[in-house]
Amino acid sequence: MGKCVEKKIGKITIAIDGPAGSGKSTVAKRVAAALGILYLDTGAMYRAVTLKALRAGLPLDDEAALTKLAASTVLEFKQTTDGAYHLFMDGEDVSAEIRMAPVTKAVSAVSAVPGVREVLVKQQQRIGRQGGVVMDGRDIGTVVLPQADLKIFLTASLGERAHRRWLELCTKGCTVTKDEVEEDLKRRDAFDAGRAVAPLKPAADSVTLDTTALSIEEVVERILKLSSSFCSEQEG
Repeated sequence: MGKCVEKKIGKITIAIDGPAGSGKSTVAKRVAAALGILYLDTGAMYRAVTLKALRAGLPLDDEAALTKLAASTVLEFKQTTDGAYHLFMDGEDVSAEIRMAPVTKAVSAVSAVPGVREVLVKQQQRIGRQGGVVMDGRDIGTVVLPQADLKIFLTASLGERAHRRWLELCTKGCTVTKDEVEEDLKRRDAFDAGRAVAPLKPAADSVTLDTTALSIEEVVERILKLSSSFCSEQEG
């Protein structure tokens, strides 16, 4: 990176939104690593609250109980010896368990609860105000970090997203068909776009990138170039 980037990039805030399977998390992690700043997986936070609710046997339509649960949950991202950031819920590393099928099926319902979103958004905004962070989710550019320096909306065809998610699940030993994954994504897309609170949509000033025919490396490179452009504007 150039001199300008080295000088300014440490405080940049980048919001990356998009539907499930669009590559948000993978791209966000690589962008953060390339820029040497924090990666915050907001979706993991909702998954952790969902996991805790499932463990407690809470009804997923009990808004009061879910909100109280979220408010009493301590979530921390810590960099472990492998260099990756893991999510700890009440001191327990739940990074693997929150990606399992039961959580995936329930997370959309939990994340739509206004009280849960209010609790977690406040935590995310507190971190975002410090700068030097890449956040990904579904409402980062519109709700969590509306003043982000750079907003990206990633998208891809349903078929491509289903294929990616199916491959990811296969590597974890899950026995699901590609058709089942595609139907699940359809359901989540409709739910996320239609929810009353913070629906999935691109921010008015975001840059949309269709990743259907792009490799992860190509997407990351495009975002890094946009980051450099932001830095140049700041310098000017």
